Amino acid sequence: MANIKSAIKRIQVAERNRLRNKSYKSALRTLMKKYFIAVENYASNPTNELKTEVEQRMSKAYSKIDKAVKRGVLHKNNGSRKKARLARFYKRHLMAEKSQPESTVTDGSVAS
Repeated sequence: MANIKSAIKRIQVAERNRLRNKSYKSALRTLMKKYFIAVENYASNPTNELKTEVEQRMSKAYSKIDKAVKRGVLHKNNGSRKKARLARFYKRHLMAEKSQPESTVTDGSVAS
């Protein structure tokens, strides 16, 4: 344990910042998981309601990421990487959904 007054204060500040950062990161992970679930639901059953839910969850996650970067919880590149990951996940699931119906043959004949 530190004996110097300024060192004691620094320990207190560091602990306060650690708890704040932990809270932000936890909330961010929760929002990202909810977004991933919403995208998977939309990909399996595309409806307008699910699409608006995906867009709302993406907006909330982007907002939280930007606030975390602004407050110094995340580095700028880390925030950008997380946002790119969200967008890439949505795009991949959309492309996978669009390519599946084309590959199936409905009349039973062999395609050549």
